[in-house]
Amino acid sequence: MSKSSLKIKAFHITSCQIGKNWQISPHELTVKGDFAATPLDFVPKKALEAMQKISIRLLPPGELAVKTNTIMDIVPISTKVIGSLGNGITHTLTGVSLIITGAIDGGEQFHEFGSSEGTLKEHLKLDRAGTPQSDDYIILIDFLAKRECSFTRELVNGVFALADAYLGPLRKKLKFLDGRDAAETFTFEEKPPCPAKPNVVLIKQVAGQGAMYDTLLFPKEPSGFLHGLSIIDLGNMPVFLTPNEYRDGAIRALV
Repeated sequence: MSKSSLKIKAFHITSCQIGKNWQISPHELTVKGDFAATPLDFVPKKALEAMQKISIRLLPPGELAVKTNTIMDIVPISTKVIGSLGNGITHTLTGVSLIITGAIDGGEQFHEFGSSEGTLKEHLKLDRAGTPQSDDYIILIDFLAKRECSFTRELVNGVFALADAYLGPLRKKLKFLDGRDAAETFTFEEKPPCPAKPNVVLIKQVAGQGAMYDTLLFPKEPSGFLHGLSIIDLGNMPVFLTPNEYRDGAIRALV
């Protein structure tokens, strides 16, 4: 397979339950119901020490009348099987999404420019680009920081690192699903520029300031956090991405 070719194989989850450990088949998923024994190799020690409680719930389709802290992010669950971002093979799950919420105990919600705590159905628009479908299961992971914590970029990035660590074992299992069992396969071929036609560049403006107003580029996994480059740390300078890198989750918006 050439570097200009990307295959995304989608496994559609139709049955989901909560249990002691991650288990996955082409259409069924068991969600790890607690954070214990999660590998924390790349998570800053201070982030874990700052947490008072990490709660995990599984919401069946349509059951959104639940109280939550502010929505920090909605994360698609994908992993690279072969190649790097923008080429090779990616496995992704449909029918299920991860939603991260968080707050400081007795203090601030984890947000900038407007919070979304309250009843989830009043703050979450379904069936939109970047949001769950109305028939999706939702894995809801909530981070409650200790009362003495301050709302800082370091604390928020620690939360995202912890959420990425939680998904790590599932991504490893997802890599080993047989691609022939995928519900759908999408192939994207990037062709070299044609000398007879003009080159076209699309400009996408992304957020890059503050604690909860950041964007990562080129994480290790599609839409992941580990090894992602913050555009704040890059000085908000322009970065060139290919269409397939964009399709493959090379941008992770932390808003």
